[in-house]
Amino acid sequence: MSKKIYIKKSREQLKKELTQDQFEVTQENATERSFGNEFWDNKEAGLYVDINSGEPLFTSLNKFDSGCGWPSFTKPVEDENVKENKDMTLGTTRTEVRSKHGDSHLGHVFNDGPRSEGGLRYCINSAALKFIPANKLESEGYQDYLEIFKK
Repeated sequence: MSKKIYIKKSREQLKKELTQDQFEVTQENATERSFGNEFWDNKEAGLYVDINSGEPLFTSLNKFDSGCGWPSFTKPVEDENVKENKDMTLGTTRTEVRSKHGDSHLGHVFNDGPRSEGGLRYCINSAALKFIPANKLESEGYQDYLEIFKK
């Protein structure tokens, strides 16, 4: 949808700009605490973008309460901005989700989401996200996404 160019900032620049939690989650594959993170229960309409690159990742329209304590989404707003990798770090095989351009660790995707919405649950760390409220999309440079909130 958007024709913007999104790039990954240097590790040094990210260390200066991000909080320690944001840096550890996005750059060192950490996981924030469930139920104690910024967006797990956010119900406001808007767009979730990569805290690093600003690339659009998810919308509130596809957010649901999965009960896991992290923001959960049924699908990305732009498939091409999300990539998946095999993750075997906990002795089991999971699917890690990363932003394509920012290469931020976002979380994981599971097959236990709402069946009526495709069955996926993107379980995402709030620390990897910046939330742009729908009423600020234009002023923040995301006017291409305004239309999806007018339905």
